[in-house]
Amino acid sequence: MSHTMGPGPGPGPYGGPYGGAPGAPYGGAPGWGGWGPPPPPKPGVIPLQPLTVGDLLNGAVSTIGRYKKPVIGLATAVFGTSSVLVVLALLIAFSAVSDTVYDLIDLPHGRDPEWAQIQPLLVAFVCVWVVAVAVYLLSMAIVQASMLAVLQQAVLGGPATFGSVWRQALPRVPALIGTGLLSGLIAMVPAVLALTGFTVALIGASLLGAGEEDAGTAGAIIAIGFIGALVTVVPAVWLWVKFSLAPAAVVFEKQGPIAAMRRSWGLVRGRWWPVFGISLLAYLIAAVIAGVIQQVLSMMAMIPTMASAPGLGPEPDLSELLSVFAVYIVVALVAQLIGYVIQSTFPPLVNGLLYVDQRIRKENLAPVLAEAAGMAAPAQPPVPPGPPGPPVTP
Repeated sequence: MSHTMGPGPGPGPYGGPYGGAPGAPYGGAPGWGGWGPPPPPKPGVIPLQPLTVGDLLNGAVSTIGRYKKPVIGLATAVFGTSSVLVVLALLIAFSAVSDTVYDLIDLPHGRDPEWAQIQPLLVAFVCVWVVAVAVYLLSMAIVQASMLAVLQQAVLGGPATFGSVWRQALPRVPALIGTGLLSGLIAMVPAVLALTGFTVALIGASLLGAGEEDAGTAGAIIAIGFIGALVTVVPAVWLWVKFSLAPAAVVFEKQGPIAAMRRSWGLVRGRWWPVFGISLLAYLIAAVIAGVIQQVLSMMAMIPTMASAPGLGPEPDLSELLSVFAVYIVVALVAQLIGYVIQSTFPPLVNGLLYVDQRIRKENLAPVLAEAAGMAAPAQPPVPPGPPGPPVTP
């Protein structure tokens, strides 16, 4: 069986558009033999047919369940390492400005700190912030590429080990970072305009609250600000959705950033609302689950902290405060790590399944996936005799 490759590079079921009759379902027309069409093949976590919302969410959950080690293990290892790096950056920064910190703590009551004392703290804060952002972006890209590499095998029902996923995902990380930066910069233009609109609205609200005599002017400023913000938020969200399938194209098709964004644009065309709604639902589910876990762990950590707090003196030093809040800090870091793992695994898996769904709908990818998984499509029903139709052009 041969297929004509489209612009996507490389062979394989994810290498680009394939020929075939778009939208042709498995099993032919309903009512075959009085029983209806046979069920679609399901070699992995999803049935090879256009996917419902339930298929997408269940497929993501099933991927996490079947591939715990490469999914949870790899995400935990990456974010655990990134957390250690950020903590090391904090410790190094604190050791560099510890004398200044103690001087500020011991500053006499009513005396303002001097700029010479504040400047080292600001420099240290900026350095730690830059390290934290760089480490976070790199970690997110590695985990996202890994989740998509796992999903590529999960759809086919194939194996995915920690090592194989790492080898497949790591070379795609630079392109994934480039895709995120490019799509983010494009969507940032209307987002910045929206932020400007909200700022203008807040200025108008402050004027109105301050008792400005010309209340009509303040109200007009508020209205213009909010209308401008709403008008510019819409294109920002629209662009975000149009480029949302680009990461999957980067990993599955080994596309570069610009080609992947163009590929996502085409796949989302005509399906913007379903892609938007399901993506938003996936992020909300992950955020709610992560938030609940973090709140429960934080409340549990507060019990020993509150029990130790009465033992502090009237003027505790920094070491005493750290000894009391040590448990809470450790639990908070663990809760943050769990939140990162949940929010960096579930949404990318749903996003990857959305990519597969769009290709099944638009490029008839399902038979190719079934063949790649070693499963033949169900036999087509017998066609009743009828008048000859027009000749079929190959």
